[in-house]
Amino acid sequence: MKDSIILDVGNNPTHAIIWLHGLGANGHDFEAIVPQLHLPEGVSIRFVFPNAPDRPVTVNGGMLMPAWYDIKGIDIASKQDLDGMSESFGFVEQLISEQVSAGIGADKIILAGFSQGGAVVLYTMLRSKFSVLGVMALSCYLPFADVSATEQTGNNLKTSVFMGHGTMDPVVPHELGLKSRDTLNQLGYQTSWREYPMQHSVSLEEIMDISSWLSALIEKTE
Repeated sequence: MKDSIILDVGNNPTHAIIWLHGLGANGHDFEAIVPQLHLPEGVSIRFVFPNAPDRPVTVNGGMLMPAWYDIKGIDIASKQDLDGMSESFGFVEQLISEQVSAGIGADKIILAGFSQGGAVVLYTMLRSKFSVLGVMALSCYLPFADVSATEQTGNNLKTSVFMGHGTMDPVVPHELGLKSRDTLNQLGYQTSWREYPMQHSVSLEEIMDISSWLSALIEKTE
């Protein structure tokens, strides 16, 4: 994996947000959103924006691009790339371990991701050895949903989960997002669902909702 972009807001961070980008993007993709989040004053937060490795993406004609896993067809929920997903899962677990070693407890770490990145953090949430503070999954879906019940560790059943999705998303269908939410609810996860009149993107309204959700989570641990 490539080096992550680290952005500390304040000195001696007590919280960390590990935020994974989408297909073809990089760690700088969500860096500009940080000032718009208006997180609680006086709280030091470390943002970790990892870069996905370059890999051939089947649906894009085998083109080499930053990707957390391969997409093998237009129907993203079928013919899923277990090897790529497992590799990215291990990488996120490593990122969490690094922050824990740096003195930030897992209970003060939030996993976030957009599109492919969101799918990875949902996959990680179910299988992680860590119990994290929150999970934010934007414009994404739950991968390998059919085996989630048997593969979950249960360590994040009490973790707050924010899911945001566009009702006109042509990349990850709105219906797939809803189905993923319903699966997580059935498994007992604490999901908060928000939807917006947008395509495969992030809107100002969603950023405001993310800000409120993050602030409430962080303030609970202060």
